[in-house]
Amino acid sequence: MEHDIHQEQQVLTAGVSLEDAQSVMVMLHGRGAGAFDILSLAQEFEDKEFAYLAPQAAQNSWYPYRFIEPLERNEPWLSSALQVIEDLIAGLKGRGIPAERIFLLGFSQGACLALEYAARNAQRYGAVFGLSGGLIGPPGTQWDFPGSLQGTPVFLGCSEGDFHIPQERVIESAEKLKALGAEVTLKLYPDLGHTINQEEIDIVREIMQKSKR
Repeated sequence: MEHDIHQEQQVLTAGVSLEDAQSVMVMLHGRGAGAFDILSLAQEFEDKEFAYLAPQAAQNSWYPYRFIEPLERNEPWLSSALQVIEDLIAGLKGRGIPAERIFLLGFSQGACLALEYAARNAQRYGAVFGLSGGLIGPPGTQWDFPGSLQGTPVFLGCSEGDFHIPQERVIESAEKLKALGAEVTLKLYPDLGHTINQEEIDIVREIMQKSKR
């Protein structure tokens, strides 16, 4: 079916088994990359209590156009991508893992997806990490999300001059997520480029550790 674009793709895993996991991180790759690429970040976090799940996008892309295009241009791929996250989280909850022990992390396209999913499905998550991404929609979007993120830690990190991710959208996203009740940390880097730096990895690791206290 048309809306099942991503539904038959594999999900790669790392870390401890779901049976033994204290927490689970869903990791979303960027355009042109794959589940293996984003999953390789897990070794940087050095946490033996987490399971990591990395779904694969069809043709290595969650949606075809830029995230600041009109939403309908990216359908039905966008809805299919969001459903992948929904299905994974539903499966985890079915195993007795509550949302407050589920973490979302994405880079680039994956970051946009993670932030958009959390905003549309506001509840208390373990944390949400948007590395080089922002909420989805064209300039001038007036997001009106119901619910509350209930103090969920959210980290947004991006280059000030990222060609793919306008700085203004990252700032807008931080403000909207704060309005939804998240505890937001925003870091903009002057010369980062479209990549992930060591400080961002350190911040993610620190938030993961704080979640256990």
